[in-house]
Amino acid sequence: MPLRQTVRTFTSLPFKSLFSNTSPTFTSAYTRTMSAFSSAAAQRLAGKTILVTGASAGIGKATALEFAKTSPSVNLILTARRVDALEKAKAEITALPGFTGSVTTYKLDVSNVDELALFETEVVGKHGLDVLVNNAGLVKGVEKVGEISQADIDVMYNTNVRGLIALSQIAVRHYKSKNGGRGDIVNLGSIAGREPYVGGSIYCSTKAAVRAFTDSLRRETIDTRIRIIEIDPGQVETEFSVVRFRGDVEAAKKVYEGCDPLTPEDIAEIAVFAVSRRENVVVADTLVFPSHQAGAGAVHRRS
Repeated sequence: MPLRQTVRTFTSLPFKSLFSNTSPTFTSAYTRTMSAFSSAAAQRLAGKTILVTGASAGIGKATALEFAKTSPSVNLILTARRVDALEKAKAEITALPGFTGSVTTYKLDVSNVDELALFETEVVGKHGLDVLVNNAGLVKGVEKVGEISQADIDVMYNTNVRGLIALSQIAVRHYKSKNGGRGDIVNLGSIAGREPYVGGSIYCSTKAAVRAFTDSLRRETIDTRIRIIEIDPGQVETEFSVVRFRGDVEAAKKVYEGCDPLTPEDIAEIAVFAVSRRENVVVADTLVFPSHQAGAGAVHRRS
């Protein structure tokens, strides 16, 4: 059984079956510890307004669900271009047992500056904001420099960089109006922003830009309680590769052949963990990949 699957099975089994041979003292202590962790995270997130972009599927949807499961009173604002998928995500969240918060959905293309300007006044101005998860992002094609279309360059930079920066500016303006500056920004980067690879010059450069922007923003806000968090995933199985290969599902599947990639839920857990720490604790920079990966191009595949 792969390590990722082993961990998930371990944590989902009934507690008594896991520790049936341990002492009652250990069992009781473990139970108290896990309960305290869960309740502390729930209390810190309680009632917060959390905006997740690209929330119709993949990491964005998983992150929204994880916030709702961790603290059922959160108020979620979910955005994406696919309204039908957003509504399905909303229905899934509102159906969670004990969920008492709210879920509001908006069609939003983060690459469209005009839409973002309207979004600031009509959405953030109306609902407020405590946490921004800049998840929306994409990659188009595997062409090398000299062969890349201007349309692909534009959509990657407008979505991955300009949209993220514009939303971050909206969030910072809003946060600075609250008690000297309070709030969280979680930027989804990528291992590609640390290690460029052949056929990824534009995508890698967009994620390197995200990394530089995030680091600069963190330095600019150290006189506030605004926390700037970056998560750089390695291999995660989502619709990402399908988009990269322009809808070619078979080509996308080959990316993960012989591997046990991370799931969107793995990344979502890290995002929620980082945001639910004490206000003075910043989980600033996380690089995460599966156990068979050691770098962007260092991947072991079963033969």
